[in-house]
Amino acid sequence: MLKSITVVGTTVMLFSCTNDSKKVRDFLADKNLPIGVAKDAYHVYKDSGRVKSKLITPLLHDFSNRKNHPYNEFPEGIKIINFSKKSNDSVTIIGDYSRSYSKTKISEIKGNVVVINHTEKSKLETEELFWDQSTKYFYSEKSFVLTTPTSIVRGIGFECKEDLSKHLAKNVIGDIETQEK
Repeated sequence: MLKSITVVGTTVMLFSCTNDSKKVRDFLADKNLPIGVAKDAYHVYKDSGRVKSKLITPLLHDFSNRKNHPYNEFPEGIKIINFSKKSNDSVTIIGDYSRSYSKTKISEIKGNVVVINHTEKSKLETEELFWDQSTKYFYSEKSFVLTTPTSIVRGIGFECKEDLSKHLAKNVIGDIETQEK
């Protein structure tokens, strides 16, 4: 008789709980908690069977449950490797912290940010970088060092394509080689 009462009581308790995913997401959003956490994440993005990029991070917080500004947070750093059409490493992006907003396709990368174009042998170093993934464009108002095979450019504030070409440097200090056309 005691076993029957225990089984019925446990069954009633289990069926009285709800696992409505919308309620869970809303609860987590209200408490400012991520809807998901991944450790040692390794994500490969492919298009038409070809690897386009890899994302590597020790910790990923998924805040896609936010109504107005859903985002992913990488509090322990991020490394993104973009590949050219020839499947070579073309551009690598590294930073100590990152946040990527899914609606706007804007990412902010902070702390020891390094962008390396392996093909052109150029490197950008800064403390903060914004990346517009829709237009494939980087920009920052922080100090930077851009190293190319022919020059080292230092300044505060810049804009450039995500492959570090066609850059606009502001408040420049350094020697720059130019070509007249």
